[in-house]
Amino acid sequence: MLLKGNRLIVLGILLCTAQILFAQTNFQYNNGNNTNNTQYDSQGRPLPKKTKGQDSLQHRDRFADSITIYYRYYDSTRTQTLDSSINNFYTRFHIPFTNNTIGNLGSASKSLLFSPILKPGWDAGFHQFDTYKFTIENTKFFQTTRPYTELGYLLGSKAEQLVNFVHTQNRKSKFNFSFEYRFSNAPGLYRLQNASHNNIRVTSHYLSDNKRYEAFFILISNKHAVSENGGLDTLSKLQNLSLGDPFEVPSRLGYATQASRNPFNTTVNTGNTYKESIFLYRHQYDFGQRDSLVTDSVTYQIFYPRFRIQHTLQISSNDYLYKDVYAFDTGYKKYFNFIIPAPSIPTYPDTISFKEKWSNVKNELALITFPDKNNQSQFAKVGAGLQNLKLVGNDSVVRKTFYNIYLLGEYRNRSKNNVYDIEANGQLYVTGLNAGDYTAYISFRRQLSKTIGTLQLGFQNTNRTTSFIYDALTSFPIVSHQPFKKENNTHIFGIYENPKLAFRLSGDYYLVNNYAYSDSFLTVNQYATLFNVLHIGAEKMFKLSRYINFYTEAHIQQVTGNAPVNVPFLLTRNRLAFEGNFYTNLFLSTGVEVRYYTNYKADNYSPFTGQFFYQNSFTTSNLPDINLFFNFRIKSFKCFIRLENLNTLNISKGSFDNYNLNAQQYPGVGLWTRLGIWWNFVN
Repeated sequence: MLLKGNRLIVLGILLCTAQILFAQTNFQYNNGNNTNNTQYDSQGRPLPKKTKGQDSLQHRDRFADSITIYYRYYDSTRTQTLDSSINNFYTRFHIPFTNNTIGNLGSASKSLLFSPILKPGWDAGFHQFDTYKFTIENTKFFQTTRPYTELGYLLGSKAEQLVNFVHTQNRKSKFNFSFEYRFSNAPGLYRLQNASHNNIRVTSHYLSDNKRYEAFFILISNKHAVSENGGLDTLSKLQNLSLGDPFEVPSRLGYATQASRNPFNTTVNTGNTYKESIFLYRHQYDFGQRDSLVTDSVTYQIFYPRFRIQHTLQISSNDYLYKDVYAFDTGYKKYFNFIIPAPSIPTYPDTISFKEKWSNVKNELALITFPDKNNQSQFAKVGAGLQNLKLVGNDSVVRKTFYNIYLLGEYRNRSKNNVYDIEANGQLYVTGLNAGDYTAYISFRRQLSKTIGTLQLGFQNTNRTTSFIYDALTSFPIVSHQPFKKENNTHIFGIYENPKLAFRLSGDYYLVNNYAYSDSFLTVNQYATLFNVLHIGAEKMFKLSRYINFYTEAHIQQVTGNAPVNVPFLLTRNRLAFEGNFYTNLFLSTGVEVRYYTNYKADNYSPFTGQFFYQNSFTTSNLPDINLFFNFRIKSFKCFIRLENLNTLNISKGSFDNYNLNAQQYPGVGLWTRLGIWWNFVN
């Protein structure tokens, strides 16, 4: 039976505690090779190295008074360091500037850039809260010589809050664990916009003393509780407020007396509550060659893996619920053409709910070989997996069980000098629910020179079954279905980067066939004609003077034919900043930021199904977003102060109520302030 979210958290903590008993010595990543046998005590402090003989010469450990910390993402061999920069607020804010929400922090969000799903296999189809989630793909595995903690807190207008907490440490060095927590809560500017997100992630990484057995553990819990107001009743009422508060304007959903702006109330009476729990355990055993490196005073024991057996177990559950406890008193028929059966007691509010619960168990076995013992970033991998799915619908009984059997293959080769990097992988579903789904991906990255920069070219083709929300078995109110063919997406891309010139150029070309999409609040459709989308992006930093820098980023998109896809032709963000290092420890970045996208027919949003849907009647007419920022860092303390949406100033009234519309009947907010601090500690 699938473990519940809370039980998974307890299990993860117990596993972490148990593995501490086996952790002993540290290792360092060097292009994927473990080359350092430095030992640490229980607090991560380096101990004197054991040497052969009685050499009396002692060298001071370079880690004695500092911290060395880096990480790599799950299923990656590339190590990365922590980002201490302060010039870009969005490196710490989990909604990228390329996304729009339908109102406030925590509400449904969608990218302004064309981004089709490029993964084969089962997909439930609910992606409006993806930007708020912890995922397997964005999980970091740390390596640190000291316990490291980062605290973050952001406070915005109308009691908006964002809390971040990260802690990681090595215990006896071959075992690292980390804990990450993020909480966001925003009551919103308008009625029924309160949104609350809770994210927990626990990870651990263990390497045995003989360096043959290695294990990775991930535990993730995501909960999204978001009220839905269906958009405002009448936008013109925003200009005639008796009390000057947009909260006065009636919304299309929700019982009138239930609306309140209480930051401590996260109850959702009308809206979506999604829960996700993920347990992943990957372990592997290596066969290879032992060797040693002898210096004047130290002998280092080295192990070169040549063949690996790898097993991955992933258990997850996903609960999707839309509920309205006052559905009888709202405008379902008036605004959404949705007929609700009359309740047995006419004076008593009716409750409607649509829910699905998915259980997903995946077992994957893979064999890996390393052709070059001195380069662990070069390997070939083949494997197979079995996936078991169980669906529980509105009636809380098992409605259907499914399975998938798939094959996989992968080849990676990153040179030891990092001059080139090749990655190719593929996956084929041979039988089961998603039989015939596949993906094939290849990319080649080459450093042309330190002066010219690097170039990456890539290709991907994905054939996938449409998301389950398009299936007739779904419990959600999709009132029209058709036999959907598999979507086929081809993605050709290129990226050129020149760090010396602070310049980046990227291009994406999509070929899409059998595109599945929502075309109203309750209906779905498929566009069978092949169409293409071209995207070109560029980033550049211009140094105007010693302390004044100008950052610009622009994206151009073009869709061919009459495809049911609407995206802005131009999206750009520009920052003019005064920044530099003052008084030894003070780093400052302050200035103005402008984001603009051309007018386009923005997708509307269906709160019942969680889908952004294509529409062709409403066109945005927005002013550029203008924000002021003041960011600084003093040692490990970072502060971000922002004054946003100055463009909403209504000069004739002297108020900030000239709102932009992010979607039809969904206005943005007016003048908004944010104060955020991020502070890291080394124990």
